[in-house]
Amino acid sequence: MYKIKDLPFDERPKERLIKLGASFLADEELLAIILKTGTKEYSVKILASKLLIELGGINNLEQTNLVKLQKIKGIGQTKAVTIMAVIELAKRMHQKQRFLLQEKITNSQMVYDYFCDKIGNLKQEHFFCLYLDSQKKVIHEKKLFIGTINKSLVHPREIFKEAFLVSAFSIICVHNHPSGDLKPSTADLDFTKDLKKMGDLFGIGVDDHIIVSKNGFFSFFDNNLF
Repeated sequence: MYKIKDLPFDERPKERLIKLGASFLADEELLAIILKTGTKEYSVKILASKLLIELGGINNLEQTNLVKLQKIKGIGQTKAVTIMAVIELAKRMHQKQRFLLQEKITNSQMVYDYFCDKIGNLKQEHFFCLYLDSQKKVIHEKKLFIGTINKSLVHPREIFKEAFLVSAFSIICVHNHPSGDLKPSTADLDFTKDLKKMGDLFGIGVDDHIIVSKNGFFSFFDNNLF
């Protein structure tokens, strides 16, 4: 089995990182450090390169899973688990998960800056709600469902049930469009209209509904749809 130490000294990713810094290493070199060992056929650097090619590049790494990884020749369970752990850590660091807690929301851009990394690149729609106090500070965040907006999947009352539990003064809804098209669908418009009506009935404000994609965002409030 090929190991990193089997490579010429000046080609070893670990030594290059120590000497030059992590930012100077190529994607396959960083991945080689994580993988640690290659196979009987391939050095760890070649294995790392083949893995990236198989997945379609570093940008698709976060979309993979254990099953997909273990189907790649040379990637066993241990390597796959290690890669998934690194991916999850990277996601949590990048998403700044605590950023909005107790933060006062003053504009839609703040919400987008938080959610663009969280759900902007996902392949399936995710629906979140931010629950705010009377000063517009975020007191709670909740992912309510995954899938296209539809009353059969989530009813506005489920959203407001959570609002009552945390004593929210108002809410902001956020969901992503994997297609990248930011134009609200008919379902988006109808759902938001019903949500606003129910909010008025319950005395809980619906401050905004924001559609997020990798290309930008659409705010119902900013576009005078409230």
